[in-house]
Amino acid sequence: MAVPGPPQLPWLRLGPRLRAGLEVALRVPSLFLIDAIFNSAPLPGGSLSAALLAVLLRLLGVFVSSVVLVLQQRALFKFYMIASAFLLAATSVLVNYYAALHINFYSAYYTAAFGIQIFPHKGPSLWMALSILQLTFGIGYVTLLNVQSIYSQLIILDILIPVIGLVVELPLHVRQILVFISGLVLTLNTTAILVQKIKWFYYAVRYVYLLVRHMYRIYGLQLLMEDTWKRIRFPAVLRVFWLTRLTAQAVVLTYVVKMAETNTEEKFLISWDNCWELICSLIISGCDSTLTVLGMSAVISSIAHYLGLGILAFIGSTDEDDKRLGFVAPVLFFILALQTGLSGLKPEERLVRLSRNMCLLLTAVLHFIHGMTDPVLMSLSASHVSSFRRHFPVLFVSACLFILPVLLSYILWHHYALNTWLFAVTAFCVELCLKVIVSITVYILFMIDGYYNVLWEKLDDYVYYVRSTGNIIEFIFGVIMFGNGAYTMVFESGSKIRACMMCLHAYFNIYLQAKNGWKTFINRRTAVKKINSLPEVKGSRLHEIDDVCAICYHEFTTSARITPCNHYFHALCLRKWLYIQDTCPMCHQKVYIEDKENANVSNNNGFVAPNENPVQVAEGAADAENELNEDNDSSDSEEEDDDCVAQHLNETLNADSNSLG
Repeated sequence: MAVPGPPQLPWLRLGPRLRAGLEVALRVPSLFLIDAIFNSAPLPGGSLSAALLAVLLRLLGVFVSSVVLVLQQRALFKFYMIASAFLLAATSVLVNYYAALHINFYSAYYTAAFGIQIFPHKGPSLWMALSILQLTFGIGYVTLLNVQSIYSQLIILDILIPVIGLVVELPLHVRQILVFISGLVLTLNTTAILVQKIKWFYYAVRYVYLLVRHMYRIYGLQLLMEDTWKRIRFPAVLRVFWLTRLTAQAVVLTYVVKMAETNTEEKFLISWDNCWELICSLIISGCDSTLTVLGMSAVISSIAHYLGLGILAFIGSTDEDDKRLGFVAPVLFFILALQTGLSGLKPEERLVRLSRNMCLLLTAVLHFIHGMTDPVLMSLSASHVSSFRRHFPVLFVSACLFILPVLLSYILWHHYALNTWLFAVTAFCVELCLKVIVSITVYILFMIDGYYNVLWEKLDDYVYYVRSTGNIIEFIFGVIMFGNGAYTMVFESGSKIRACMMCLHAYFNIYLQAKNGWKTFINRRTAVKKINSLPEVKGSRLHEIDDVCAICYHEFTTSARITPCNHYFHALCLRKWLYIQDTCPMCHQKVYIEDKENANVSNNNGFVAPNENPVQVAEGAADAENELNEDNDSSDSEEEDDDCVAQHLNETLNADSNSLG
């Protein structure tokens, strides 16, 4: 016979998703309490002690709500089970007290505010309903607190005693005594259980505190906050909080507006003007505090996340880095809200500022979407995929990215006068259009290169010129936006957050972009200089060598460049290699050696060209081989790195031209 194990809590038998949803729902009331505490106005007039007491009560409420918010899942469920049991006990006592005070019981007539009778008013019907209600309360109370069977029967009987007195029609003062005794017994039992549970609650809170302190000491504050953020599912909690709050306000405002309308022909519909005012009121109240702004950010995060996934699926991209739209959009929205002081503005100003922030957010999202489509567009053009079904989605998204900024700029310029905000939105739109033009131009160049099955040596130069032009224009727009932000901070709305954002903009979008662009220009100019300094082989000498380029493995058709170590390469292939490192792909010697000329000419297989001294070539080859052996013996890891670089370069060449690799 199996030994029965300890009874499991009901929530342990729930599915993982149901437990996760229930956990999110149970954390939401803590946010409602915190929001109500912060939004409640202090009582006017009063002594200093009363004000201090009110502040202490607020701090205590915020602390308790925060502790409940970050509890572990098991502790959270147990806390709400105990709280629900106490609520059932209090409701049972109030129902008994309400029933005992009915002096003229059979003739009473009670209706609710909506004209619906909420209780039966004949004797047998009422006491039977009360008996069922109190029995339900009692069973729920003993089940949630896991009371033993003997005591549970006594507790249920204690709850039903006032109803029994009502059934036998005892005098009023006797019924009041029964209600008092029943409530006292239930209160004492609840207090005893609470005293027992306080120890558990203390250890649960202490466990959370020790866990947080341990993680802070080992991993630091950032990882601690990230772990807590994920563990309590804070984005989902904020999302449910904001949507629940918005829904409740929508129901109340709709009922008030409907009751205030004079036209009663439509019972369930409201006029368009009232509907627009209702929507504006809901939007204004949806960002009236920092907590509600966080909730709106969570909703925007969900929308942006699924929008990004839909676009990725439409264009056929599988890059994991492109799935960050659900993180970038809410962070940007929250920073804009803090930067403009959105929650502290007046209702009318808040609506205007929110609409402006949404326009800026829309342009930023479009820029991010362009960053998602550009790599796919380049890969399709470089790989020479001819399927129309693969090209159409990316081109369609690119066309939308060009049309939408134009429409947005036209609408805004048509309805608003020029100001710093409109200038910023227009600059972002123009910059996005230029980015799309650059991407489409490079796409067309690669498609032309794929159509003609010959080596286009100037392709790399044309692509560089187009992208450099786009980067220069983007840099100019970054400088202009920095000036626009400085003007806004000095003359319109200066804040510390705006100053920090301007510093970040100046570093990332101006300084680093200029530094990287200049570095790329110097590297390219150096590579061209090195290539031009190498001797070139053409004509009959090239045919006598009869070899292939060691980078792209294609034959030499027009010309070849000779390195100081006497190896042959295409000029275009060698230039792309020199963008990465200044060594020969074959023997890893320096390619560019100043004030030194090497007249030995040999091919990649050691073949000596005609009219050359074979002894001198052999000596040079032996020296090169000895140096190569010494280099291989001393640094094997460097060869592995160079092989990886060569593989990466071959992949790049395959993506650039059909004739290269």
